[in-house]
Amino acid sequence: MIRADDIDRFYALLSELEEQVGGKQRLGECTGYMDWPNRGIYFFFAPDEYRGQQLRLTRVGTHAVSQGSQTALWDRLRTHRGAQRGTYEGGGNHRGSVFRKRIGEAIIERDGLHGEHSDWGVGSSAGRDQRLTELELERRVSDYIRDLPFLWVKVDDEPGPDSDRAYLEQNVIALLSNHQCTPIDEREQWLGQYSRSEKIRDSGLWNVNHVDEGYNPEFLSVLQEQIEQTSPP
Repeated sequence: MIRADDIDRFYALLSELEEQVGGKQRLGECTGYMDWPNRGIYFFFAPDEYRGQQLRLTRVGTHAVSQGSQTALWDRLRTHRGAQRGTYEGGGNHRGSVFRKRIGEAIIERDGLHGEHSDWGVGSSAGRDQRLTELELERRVSDYIRDLPFLWVKVDDEPGPDSDRAYLEQNVIALLSNHQCTPIDEREQWLGQYSRSEKIRDSGLWNVNHVDEGYNPEFLSVLQEQIEQTSPP
């Protein structure tokens, strides 16, 4: 029951965060002109799954955890959102976003699109013709991601594997993951159940890293401190 209590406390902190920033956002309604913190952690929720009165969290992410990285929070969110203009308008680049890649894989599995998209996720880059072939699916991925409610918390420390952002990301994932343990939150219509990854299917998260690790409950106090320093966009 200790883990269940810690999950309840975590979701209570998310409620505080939501009030602090004025509610959840959707990427389809966000722009780079909003007052994003330079660095932080983001939480995406399934739009149609609940634990009590709260939406269930299904993706935890951060950025710039490699030494010297200059990637900002909005840069990462924008990559997940995809292109809003240009040749690939409405689509995106799943080779630059593991989140997009995993969602596309699940759509392929659910809808039986293996023949049309056998090269999905192959390689670290693709040429114009290949990307145009993938554009319809990229647009479906964008439609899905842009409608997901999400929150973020400011954690403006220096990039590196020992950063507070890396610490918090690892512990949140480990706490919420149902991989190799008794599930606490039910998953009814979640797209991730069609994932090719056993870890995603079992954990109930779009994450793969840290889903089979333990967590330190002290991270909840660190998260609370960061929430108190987070401002609306």
